[in-house]
Amino acid sequence: MDNTNNRENKNQISENTLDVGRGCSFCHNDNETVVTPCEGCYKLHSYNWLEEMPEVIPNDIFEVRFKNTRKSYYRNVNNLSLKRGDIVAVEAAPGHDIGIISMTGDLVAKQMKRIGFNPQNGEFKKIYRKAKPYDIEKWQEAIALEHETMIRARQIAADMKLNMKIGDVEYQGDKIKAIFYYIADERVDFRELIKVFAEQFRIRVEMKQIGARQEAGRIGGLGSCGRELCCASWIANFVSVTTNSARQQEISLNPQKLAGQCGKLKCCLVYEVDTYIDARKDFPHINQPLQTEEGEFHLVKSDILNRIMWFAADPGSQANMIPLSVNRVREIIRANQKGIKVAQLNTDATDQNAEPTFADVVGEESLTRFDKQQSRRKNRKKKKASATNVPVSARNEGQERKADNDTSEPDRSGKGGNKVAQNTTNDLPAKNGGNEVRKEGAPRKNNKRRKRNNPNGGQPRQEVKKQEPKSE
Repeated sequence: MDNTNNRENKNQISENTLDVGRGCSFCHNDNETVVTPCEGCYKLHSYNWLEEMPEVIPNDIFEVRFKNTRKSYYRNVNNLSLKRGDIVAVEAAPGHDIGIISMTGDLVAKQMKRIGFNPQNGEFKKIYRKAKPYDIEKWQEAIALEHETMIRARQIAADMKLNMKIGDVEYQGDKIKAIFYYIADERVDFRELIKVFAEQFRIRVEMKQIGARQEAGRIGGLGSCGRELCCASWIANFVSVTTNSARQQEISLNPQKLAGQCGKLKCCLVYEVDTYIDARKDFPHINQPLQTEEGEFHLVKSDILNRIMWFAADPGSQANMIPLSVNRVREIIRANQKGIKVAQLNTDATDQNAEPTFADVVGEESLTRFDKQQSRRKNRKKKKASATNVPVSARNEGQERKADNDTSEPDRSGKGGNKVAQNTTNDLPAKNGGNEVRKEGAPRKNNKRRKRNNPNGGQPRQEVKKQEPKSE
């Protein structure tokens, strides 16, 4: 019995499939298919922060999400007990569609106002019922056909030599209709294409044109900031973005940095442009260089939020720039209009060398602060290794020589305690006419010179006697 139960559990686990486009997982049991919504893994996810609060105004409008970024709003005409995450069958034209409830309560009205949703003819579509097992099975069969249909549709469009790209295919829940999302730079006559699709796939066909930004939102991904794409996470309505937004914010016009994954200008360029436009209202318009007794100074760049303008004597160079506040620039311009040249360009307390630079905020430590310690450890290891390579006889001889040098005898005069005995010529080297006489067989003494490795391992050098030539 245990073995059979384990096999059944393994079969159930292996049959779990995740649909990232719709944000749910399908679990196939013996009798039915169970759908489990996955929070946070679908496009345009929104957190309902009023979900646990009591409703101020009873609202029967619910937000229902479908594949990728497609969402719509439906009315609960049958007074069903619905909550977020329920699978429902909703009205479609024709037939019905299957979706997942993504938002309920008072926040639905705020969301509709934010995206500007307007129902057709002033009436909302209806929620028919909660999805039954038969609806879910048919819905999953339709989902399984989407990828093959998209590949085949691209081949048909290429054979007909149409300048268009089919980016995605979404089947309706009842499998009688499909939406083909395509991208085209020019107007495309796809009337013959629709007929071929209808004959090939035996379904109703709806063609919907999208832009490059909508395609990037449906595919998803991560931006250069490391976060999820804005078009896939929260942007529903796209606004036009121009290079003027980058100029207002003093951003370099580098196409590789300004373009997003869709190939268009990044949507985030317009997030703060209004703040910069308001801050630039107080900046003076400079058409001529500032006149001073030291010479002319040209505007190089502006720090809009800090209200600082940078000037330099050479307009094409950023070396030796001088920062000036907006008020000081206005004073100089008024003086120049009166024909007066100011004596000094900068009289403010602003540091002329306070150019924005990189600052290490993590303790201001260097990345190479441990290199010296590593070199010391290596030297210690080398010394230990050289000490272990010295023969035992040489080490004993050195210890005896040190003991002979440190021997002392008591002072016979009785004054000053013990007195070190005088060394003989055999114990320590004595100076004789400026030349040191060393003990026979003792190693050479190194007087503050660079230490050299003794190839004999600390043993005294052996004198090689010259062989006298034999007399014939």
